[in-house]
Amino acid sequence: MDSTYVMPFLNSVQNVFETMLQLPVQVGEPELKRTGDPTYDVSGIIGMSGDVEGNVVLSFPTSTAERVVSLFTGEEMSRTHTDFADAVGELVNMVSGGAKAQFVGKNVSISCPSVVIGSDHVVFGRKDVVCVSMQCTTDCGDFNLEVSFRKQSGAAVESSDTAAA
Repeated sequence: MDSTYVMPFLNSVQNVFETMLQLPVQVGEPELKRTGDPTYDVSGIIGMSGDVEGNVVLSFPTSTAERVVSLFTGEEMSRTHTDFADAVGELVNMVSGGAKAQFVGKNVSISCPSVVIGSDHVVFGRKDVVCVSMQCTTDCGDFNLEVSFRKQSGAAVESSDTAAA
């Protein structure tokens, strides 16, 4: 596992949650995620392209997502609120943007966020990419940070450890 590609996301999720939500995050050990394993009920997804290609997923149980989004927006917000998905998308956008800034000397672009809401959904990434999942624990509940990427190096492509299944 190439920690130089995982650490920016780990650092960024902790920074965003502590700064924007005053919510400390303890991140568990990275684990390889098996393709086809379901995620939690609410997933914010961002794609990356350029020197680093892949996906970043923040996946929450509904109750955790509602608590986190309510802290983030400053108002009670359930998953049926019209702005709920936008708030989840903005959180994953900030985490991805913070990680992108740590890829010094690399050309990395991030996509607009997508949000999926529904139990037992599965987020599939590229088949030639390894998925790394990290369990995150907060006072609002647990969630997963999943990172999958493939580092581009000239004409050759080197597959690295990552997450987003």
